[in-house]
Amino acid sequence: MSEIVLPEAQVDRDAVAGARIVLIVLDGLGGLPDPVTGLTELETARTPNLDALAAGASLGMLLPVQAGITPGSGPGHLSLFGYDPTRWMIGRGALSALGVGVDLEPGDVAARLNLATFDAGGRVTDRRAGRPDDEEASRVVRRVVEALVRPDGVRITLVHEKEHRVVLLLRGEGLGADLGDTDPLEPGRLPLPVEARSPSSERTAEVVADFLRQAGEILSDEPRANGFLARGWAAYERFPTMEERFGLRSTVIARYPMYRGVARLVGMTVAGVPESDEAALDLLERHWGGHDLYFLHFKDPDSRGHDGDFDGKVRAIEAVDALVPRVTALDPDVVIVTGDHSTPTRLKEHSWHHVPTLLWSAFGRPTADRFGESTCRLGDLGHFHGTDLVPLALAHAGRLVKYGA
Repeated sequence: MSEIVLPEAQVDRDAVAGARIVLIVLDGLGGLPDPVTGLTELETARTPNLDALAAGASLGMLLPVQAGITPGSGPGHLSLFGYDPTRWMIGRGALSALGVGVDLEPGDVAARLNLATFDAGGRVTDRRAGRPDDEEASRVVRRVVEALVRPDGVRITLVHEKEHRVVLLLRGEGLGADLGDTDPLEPGRLPLPVEARSPSSERTAEVVADFLRQAGEILSDEPRANGFLARGWAAYERFPTMEERFGLRSTVIARYPMYRGVARLVGMTVAGVPESDEAALDLLERHWGGHDLYFLHFKDPDSRGHDGDFDGKVRAIEAVDALVPRVTALDPDVVIVTGDHSTPTRLKEHSWHHVPTLLWSAFGRPTADRFGESTCRLGDLGHFHGTDLVPLALAHAGRLVKYGA
């Protein structure tokens, strides 16, 4: 799938300024049928408000990357924003850094760290250090920041992200991000060595190995969070913004930093950090009218999918459905409901399956009065690529001019 780049003349930028598009992403929305009922989590959920939208919407099944490819959260969201993730690719570290509010510069190298528990022999006994709360994790990170001896010529920044997650930022000359992760992915194993996969990253590997060694020594007396695992290396580069590409002034409302990060990467402003899903709607209502596109992210369907909790994912979807009337009460031009990928509870992980998608506007071609995988497979949008979503939204908002004579 090659990315469709809208010709400059196609976007009516004066008209775009009057558009009001709401993109609601239920993380990990897609699922697989329950062996007993034959219904997915979405089809099992009671969703009267999403069903009401579906009755006036175009439906379809969205492919985030390409057939058979299981997307991570970063590539999945980039696809929804109109950026082909096989062309526009960046590691999780940079997204996490942007998500916690760090202003990156070209050439910065970032990674996502896990606070972890190591035994006396250096083996990992808990990859997430018992999931410490934010206060406890911040205390541990401060210990490292205060005691760390930094190398000449490299600025090292540590920022606590959430629970066991921490952002590591390196800034200096001659740094590369072509490094292997140190996370062994299962307990009982030694962490993987810091490995440079190309000569351009050898200096970075030396700096990181020394940092991890020092952190282990500083935290050696901690009962749980006594070291770090590193993954998701990324070298930052600037992406063209959604306003530059599509004329869309966009904002993000998301509880989790990584999703704010991928939105900032494409030029979205951050409307605020909600403490709950209900508070996310408070922010939407407060900022309504100041932007063209509003990206709302809801994490719980994905979390319950990873837990293998079918009923929990159903409840998470129902909880988002209950908030939909607050969106429609604002009278948007276009409402999109989709996911960045599927997370079936049967797999407990992201999957390659298409994602059910609803696109409501005054110009939809309705085919069903129920929102689910089965109805979306037969919908007007058919099976389409995620990078087509923004052009479709612009068209349904009446913001694209005719192509050619």
